[in-house]
Amino acid sequence: MTIAPTQPPTDALLYTRLRNAQPALWTNAARQAQPAAALTALGRSISLDDTKAAAARLARFAGLLAQVFPELAATGGVVESPLLPGAALQPALGIAEGQGRLFIKADHSLPVAGSIKARGGMHEVLEFAEGLALQHGLVLPGGDYRALATPQAREVLGRYQVAVGSTGNLGMSIGVVASALGFQATVHMSADAKEWKKARLRQRGVQVVEHAGDYERAVAAGRAEAAINPLCHFVDDEQSFSLLLGYSAAALHLQKQLAEQGVAVDAEHPLIVYLPCGVGGAPAGITFGLRQVLGPHVHCFFAEPVQSPCFMVQMMAGPGAHPSVYDWGLSNRTEADGLAVPRASLLAAELMRPLLSGVFTVADDTLFAQLVRVLDTLGERIEPSAAAGFSGPALLTGTTAGQAWLRSTGIDAVLHQATHLVWTTGGLLVPEAQYQGFVQRGRAVLAAQG
Repeated sequence: MTIAPTQPPTDALLYTRLRNAQPALWTNAARQAQPAAALTALGRSISLDDTKAAAARLARFAGLLAQVFPELAATGGVVESPLLPGAALQPALGIAEGQGRLFIKADHSLPVAGSIKARGGMHEVLEFAEGLALQHGLVLPGGDYRALATPQAREVLGRYQVAVGSTGNLGMSIGVVASALGFQATVHMSADAKEWKKARLRQRGVQVVEHAGDYERAVAAGRAEAAINPLCHFVDDEQSFSLLLGYSAAALHLQKQLAEQGVAVDAEHPLIVYLPCGVGGAPAGITFGLRQVLGPHVHCFFAEPVQSPCFMVQMMAGPGAHPSVYDWGLSNRTEADGLAVPRASLLAAELMRPLLSGVFTVADDTLFAQLVRVLDTLGERIEPSAAAGFSGPALLTGTTAGQAWLRSTGIDAVLHQATHLVWTTGGLLVPEAQYQGFVQRGRAVLAAQG
């Protein structure tokens, strides 16, 4: 039985497109140009100081990470992705001359975890490990965290379990890092998680528990199991401040990258960022960091599959409600497995109310078409979830709703000086056979479009 949405939008066309699983754009009238320096969500206040503390924690562990992950040796344990110019891709995405320039924040190439989830997942595991290390005297404050790679330290950490519920990419991040540090690692995965991700986790010594239901049920099962084990730390994607702040640390690095590329962010040079969204923690953390670091002229949009627009329906419903995509008669079925989430994180939604510019939805066929365009034009290999943001610029410039937003913000007058930044998710670790299947489907979609 389909339940009517809690608070139907006044825009009847948006309502109809959402219900019919057609691409749609919602813009946030509650966005504040100058939000408070400290924002409160779920009763806790966070600020830029918390983002800086998360970045400092990742830096403290860099030496250890470089030691336990050979792929991080070249960066000295720093987990970051390049900022790629995307000018060659602009015509294929419908970004006409005079509508700004395109960059790609290439989190699909992040080492170790291979996705946007790397920073947040690593940060929470490292924060848990740091607390135990200080408690057990394995390291001293300000000491060398490479001491946690010793057999004695691993024996202590091995008494503890780290668990998480995931559709794929967060599980990869948490599982791989926790196992590498010596923790017992368990990932509760939903039915829509990809088999290759489960196999990769098992190869890393991670216990994978499969659940017949969707993401929401996998998280609930993991949370319940962890609650009865006092030595288990459950990474709660829906409620974790540690995850969110780990993601937010990316803003500090991006600020440097933009400066290196000569990209200004101000009233005359707005930055429009497009972020794939599942439950909402990763894009919310990044948006929080970007708004804190770069100010009011950063405009962030979340991208979701047409069958899984959990964040859009949450933002439309408003405070006090917690709708599901099932309430709208949608299936929550998508090939973008990391985005197949029926209900948004209330932590992320509350935090985003004054910060987010909007949310848009994308059809699965479009994800595969964009994946091929990115491959053919830039030579970059991304997974379907990572392709979601590439439809954002055309939605703003080529639809009535998008053009209305550009006029309302005044960006239409300076669009020729704007920067479009598409943030990708995963792709690095996708097996070749799986990736070629993505490419074949994308080419078939493009051929059908003529």
